[in-house]
Amino acid sequence: MSESSEAAAEGTRSPSVKVKLKLSAQAEKYARRDAPLEARQMAARGALPLEAVELATVLFVLANDPDPGVKDTARKSLEDLPEHVLGTVVSGPAHPALLSFLARVHEENEKWCEAIALNPAADDTTIAWLATLPHSRVVDIISQNQERMMRCEEIVDALGANPLTGRAVIERILTFLGLEERETTEEEEIDEADAEAAVLEMLGDGMSDVAKLLAQENDEELEDEELESSLYAAVQKMTVMQKIKLSRVGGKEARALLIKDRNKIVSTSVLGSPKITETEVIGFAQNRSIGEELLRIISSNRDWTKNYQIKVALVTNPKTPQPVAIKFINYLQDKDLRTLMKSKDVSSNISAQARRILTKKGKV
Repeated sequence: MSESSEAAAEGTRSPSVKVKLKLSAQAEKYARRDAPLEARQMAARGALPLEAVELATVLFVLANDPDPGVKDTARKSLEDLPEHVLGTVVSGPAHPALLSFLARVHEENEKWCEAIALNPAADDTTIAWLATLPHSRVVDIISQNQERMMRCEEIVDALGANPLTGRAVIERILTFLGLEERETTEEEEIDEADAEAAVLEMLGDGMSDVAKLLAQENDEELEDEELESSLYAAVQKMTVMQKIKLSRVGGKEARALLIKDRNKIVSTSVLGSPKITETEVIGFAQNRSIGEELLRIISSNRDWTKNYQIKVALVTNPKTPQPVAIKFINYLQDKDLRTLMKSKDVSSNISAQARRILTKKGKV
């Protein structure tokens, strides 16, 4: 095998990045920049007696040829590869830059995106980009690759921001990260000093100012508004993995910020914190700015929903899915049912259900 000329890697990478691709002597004679123009033009049409991956690699090189005619023809040939050839390329030992290019070209085709997501030759940057696409099977495939997620947090970030990433996928990711939700016994309760040490260790070098701030979270001398403002600025500097870890070992102020994080994995991990209190859960259940899925998680926790205030909060929060709200409305006291019946802050279905219950009791 010999090395071809450098080619700019397009797709999910910066156009200025250049890569070197290995080609056989037979393939290289078509791809070399100093090859006759006629030979490059012929090769750009894809009429070459080469194996699928090598053919696509030659076309990828020529798609960056200095001659506009060669470049455009090669690019079209690469984009229009026959299905049997493309299937071999996206699942074979192709160069990561080529797979990145094909991922972008075929981003609307779930079948080819799945193949690239499963291909170990694809680089983490491409996988992170694929994790942003609206393909449920691709999201599922990527979320099952623990090794990639552990070494590339951009993948976790992308999955957490994808609307198709559901609760099951989030729980799987948190399990892989060793942060799955579980009940905590008294013997397992985290000591405040240990938690603080964990935060300091987690943040590491370059985050000393943030670490000091977090260490002051329980300092009574620090004003609440000052803490909230400073902590917000500190959290913005954190990576998604740091946020996830902080959600488990930080204090209530940190959790109050992280529950509203745009990344669903971060916000969900807050509800799995062994330090979370029922008072915090009541506040979250009342919060109309948090996501519907978080309210579902709260409503499915039997220990939390034993708390009457949490039931009321879920029923009165318009973001709570109606089947969930109607389930808990049956447990409310008459005074709260009357309030609901007259409330304009809940849906008409909830108000009507409250009226039906009171009517049945003869209280209307």
